[in-house]
Amino acid sequence: MDYKNIDDAVYVRLDKGDEILSSILDVCKKEKILSAIYSGIGACDEIEVRTHIPSKNEYRYDRRNGVLELISLSGNISSDNNNNIFEHTHAIFSYIDEQNNNACIGGHLIKAVISYTGEILINPVREGVIRRIKDDITGIRWRLHELR
Repeated sequence: MDYKNIDDAVYVRLDKGDEILSSILDVCKKEKILSAIYSGIGACDEIEVRTHIPSKNEYRYDRRNGVLELISLSGNISSDNNNNIFEHTHAIFSYIDEQNNNACIGGHLIKAVISYTGEILINPVREGVIRRIKDDITGIRWRLHELR
């Protein structure tokens, strides 16, 4: 992984074997970024996503290995009152299925390992902080709470 601050953004290049979420968090910790939005593209060979099923208050987990194009990655960095940072990321991946058709898989990103390269753009929040709190009403572990 390599990254560079240019203007008001952080450009991140991920290399084979880099895990996307831990890399984003590492950059944010090094750069003392408490709140941000980010997006990216790339190629992966191992992913895990999940989808929340509200009627059952459960998650469905999907894992896939192989040739996976990261066609859309978006997320945010927020922090708690102790300035611990959290990521919240959604992603869509394309692949060729068993019948040789194009297919997609997506959801809340749990893990994604780069197979060739990844390109992430982090846009830090410069004039405020996005805070997270526990959400007892919906059962979701965290929700955005305060935008300052």
